[in-house]
Amino acid sequence: MFLQKNNIAKGWYFLVAALLVSCDAFFNGSEDKVALARVGESYLYQEDVSPFIAENMTPGDSAAFVVNYINRWASKQLLLSKSKINLPEGKLAEFNRLVEDYKTDLYTKAYLELLVLQSLDTTVSKQQLQQFYEDQKDNFKLDEKLVQLRFVVLPQPFLNQGEVEAKFKSFTPQDKVFLDSIAVQFKKLHFNDSIWVSASRVMQEIPPLDYTNQETYLKKSQFFELQDSLGVYLGKVTNVLEVNDVAPLSFIEPKIKQIILNRRRLRQINRLETDIIDEAIQKNEFEVYAPEE
Repeated sequence: MFLQKNNIAKGWYFLVAALLVSCDAFFNGSEDKVALARVGESYLYQEDVSPFIAENMTPGDSAAFVVNYINRWASKQLLLSKSKINLPEGKLAEFNRLVEDYKTDLYTKAYLELLVLQSLDTTVSKQQLQQFYEDQKDNFKLDEKLVQLRFVVLPQPFLNQGEVEAKFKSFTPQDKVFLDSIAVQFKKLHFNDSIWVSASRVMQEIPPLDYTNQETYLKKSQFFELQDSLGVYLGKVTNVLEVNDVAPLSFIEPKIKQIILNRRRLRQINRLETDIIDEAIQKNEFEVYAPEE
């Protein structure tokens, strides 16, 4: 162990006491590195631990955290040291290659993402969305029913329920003005029946609706009145799209935009990689040697 056995208790006591006296050092830092522990030639410094100390920790909590951190660090260092001694050379070489490949991937991907972020055009026009939608329509089949509807939730009891129901059904501009004027009395409302909504989302908003009765109530031109202990639900379905129908553009527009941007991103990355190689060749920084005969 990196601490002599007979000094372990004394060492931990000293460390904990020091932390309890002043945890400010962990937040304020120091010009000189302060070593907290050593395993062989590897050292754990105060600056390695300080980022993980939360400011709202008590001195006692901070000290306990550091002691646990040191123990975990020491365990990993000792296991790493023994693994380098006891694992076969071939396995060590394989792991080293994997580590180098992973490090290379981290650096190169981060750098490419930075370059793409600086140069990628994130504007997608309505025309581009429409064109992509028309070209890929067959790939946008619905896996869930969509509905256009309006609904309102009334508390129980509600004195003007009959009048609200009549105006909710006809829903002329004047009716909408009236309903808007008393909207503060409703528990919930959704009057924009031009928006496509998934059936599962409707069921979340209207709990009496479920998969056992949706075929009855979620039909085109269907008016329904349902109730539970929370209130009375008035709904009017104006349109329905079934499973395997083509999804409307308005519903999948965010998805299409993301697909277009992802394709742009990949093209940009390929272009950047090609440009980097071309530049290196021009500067004589990159050469490919023909194999010897």
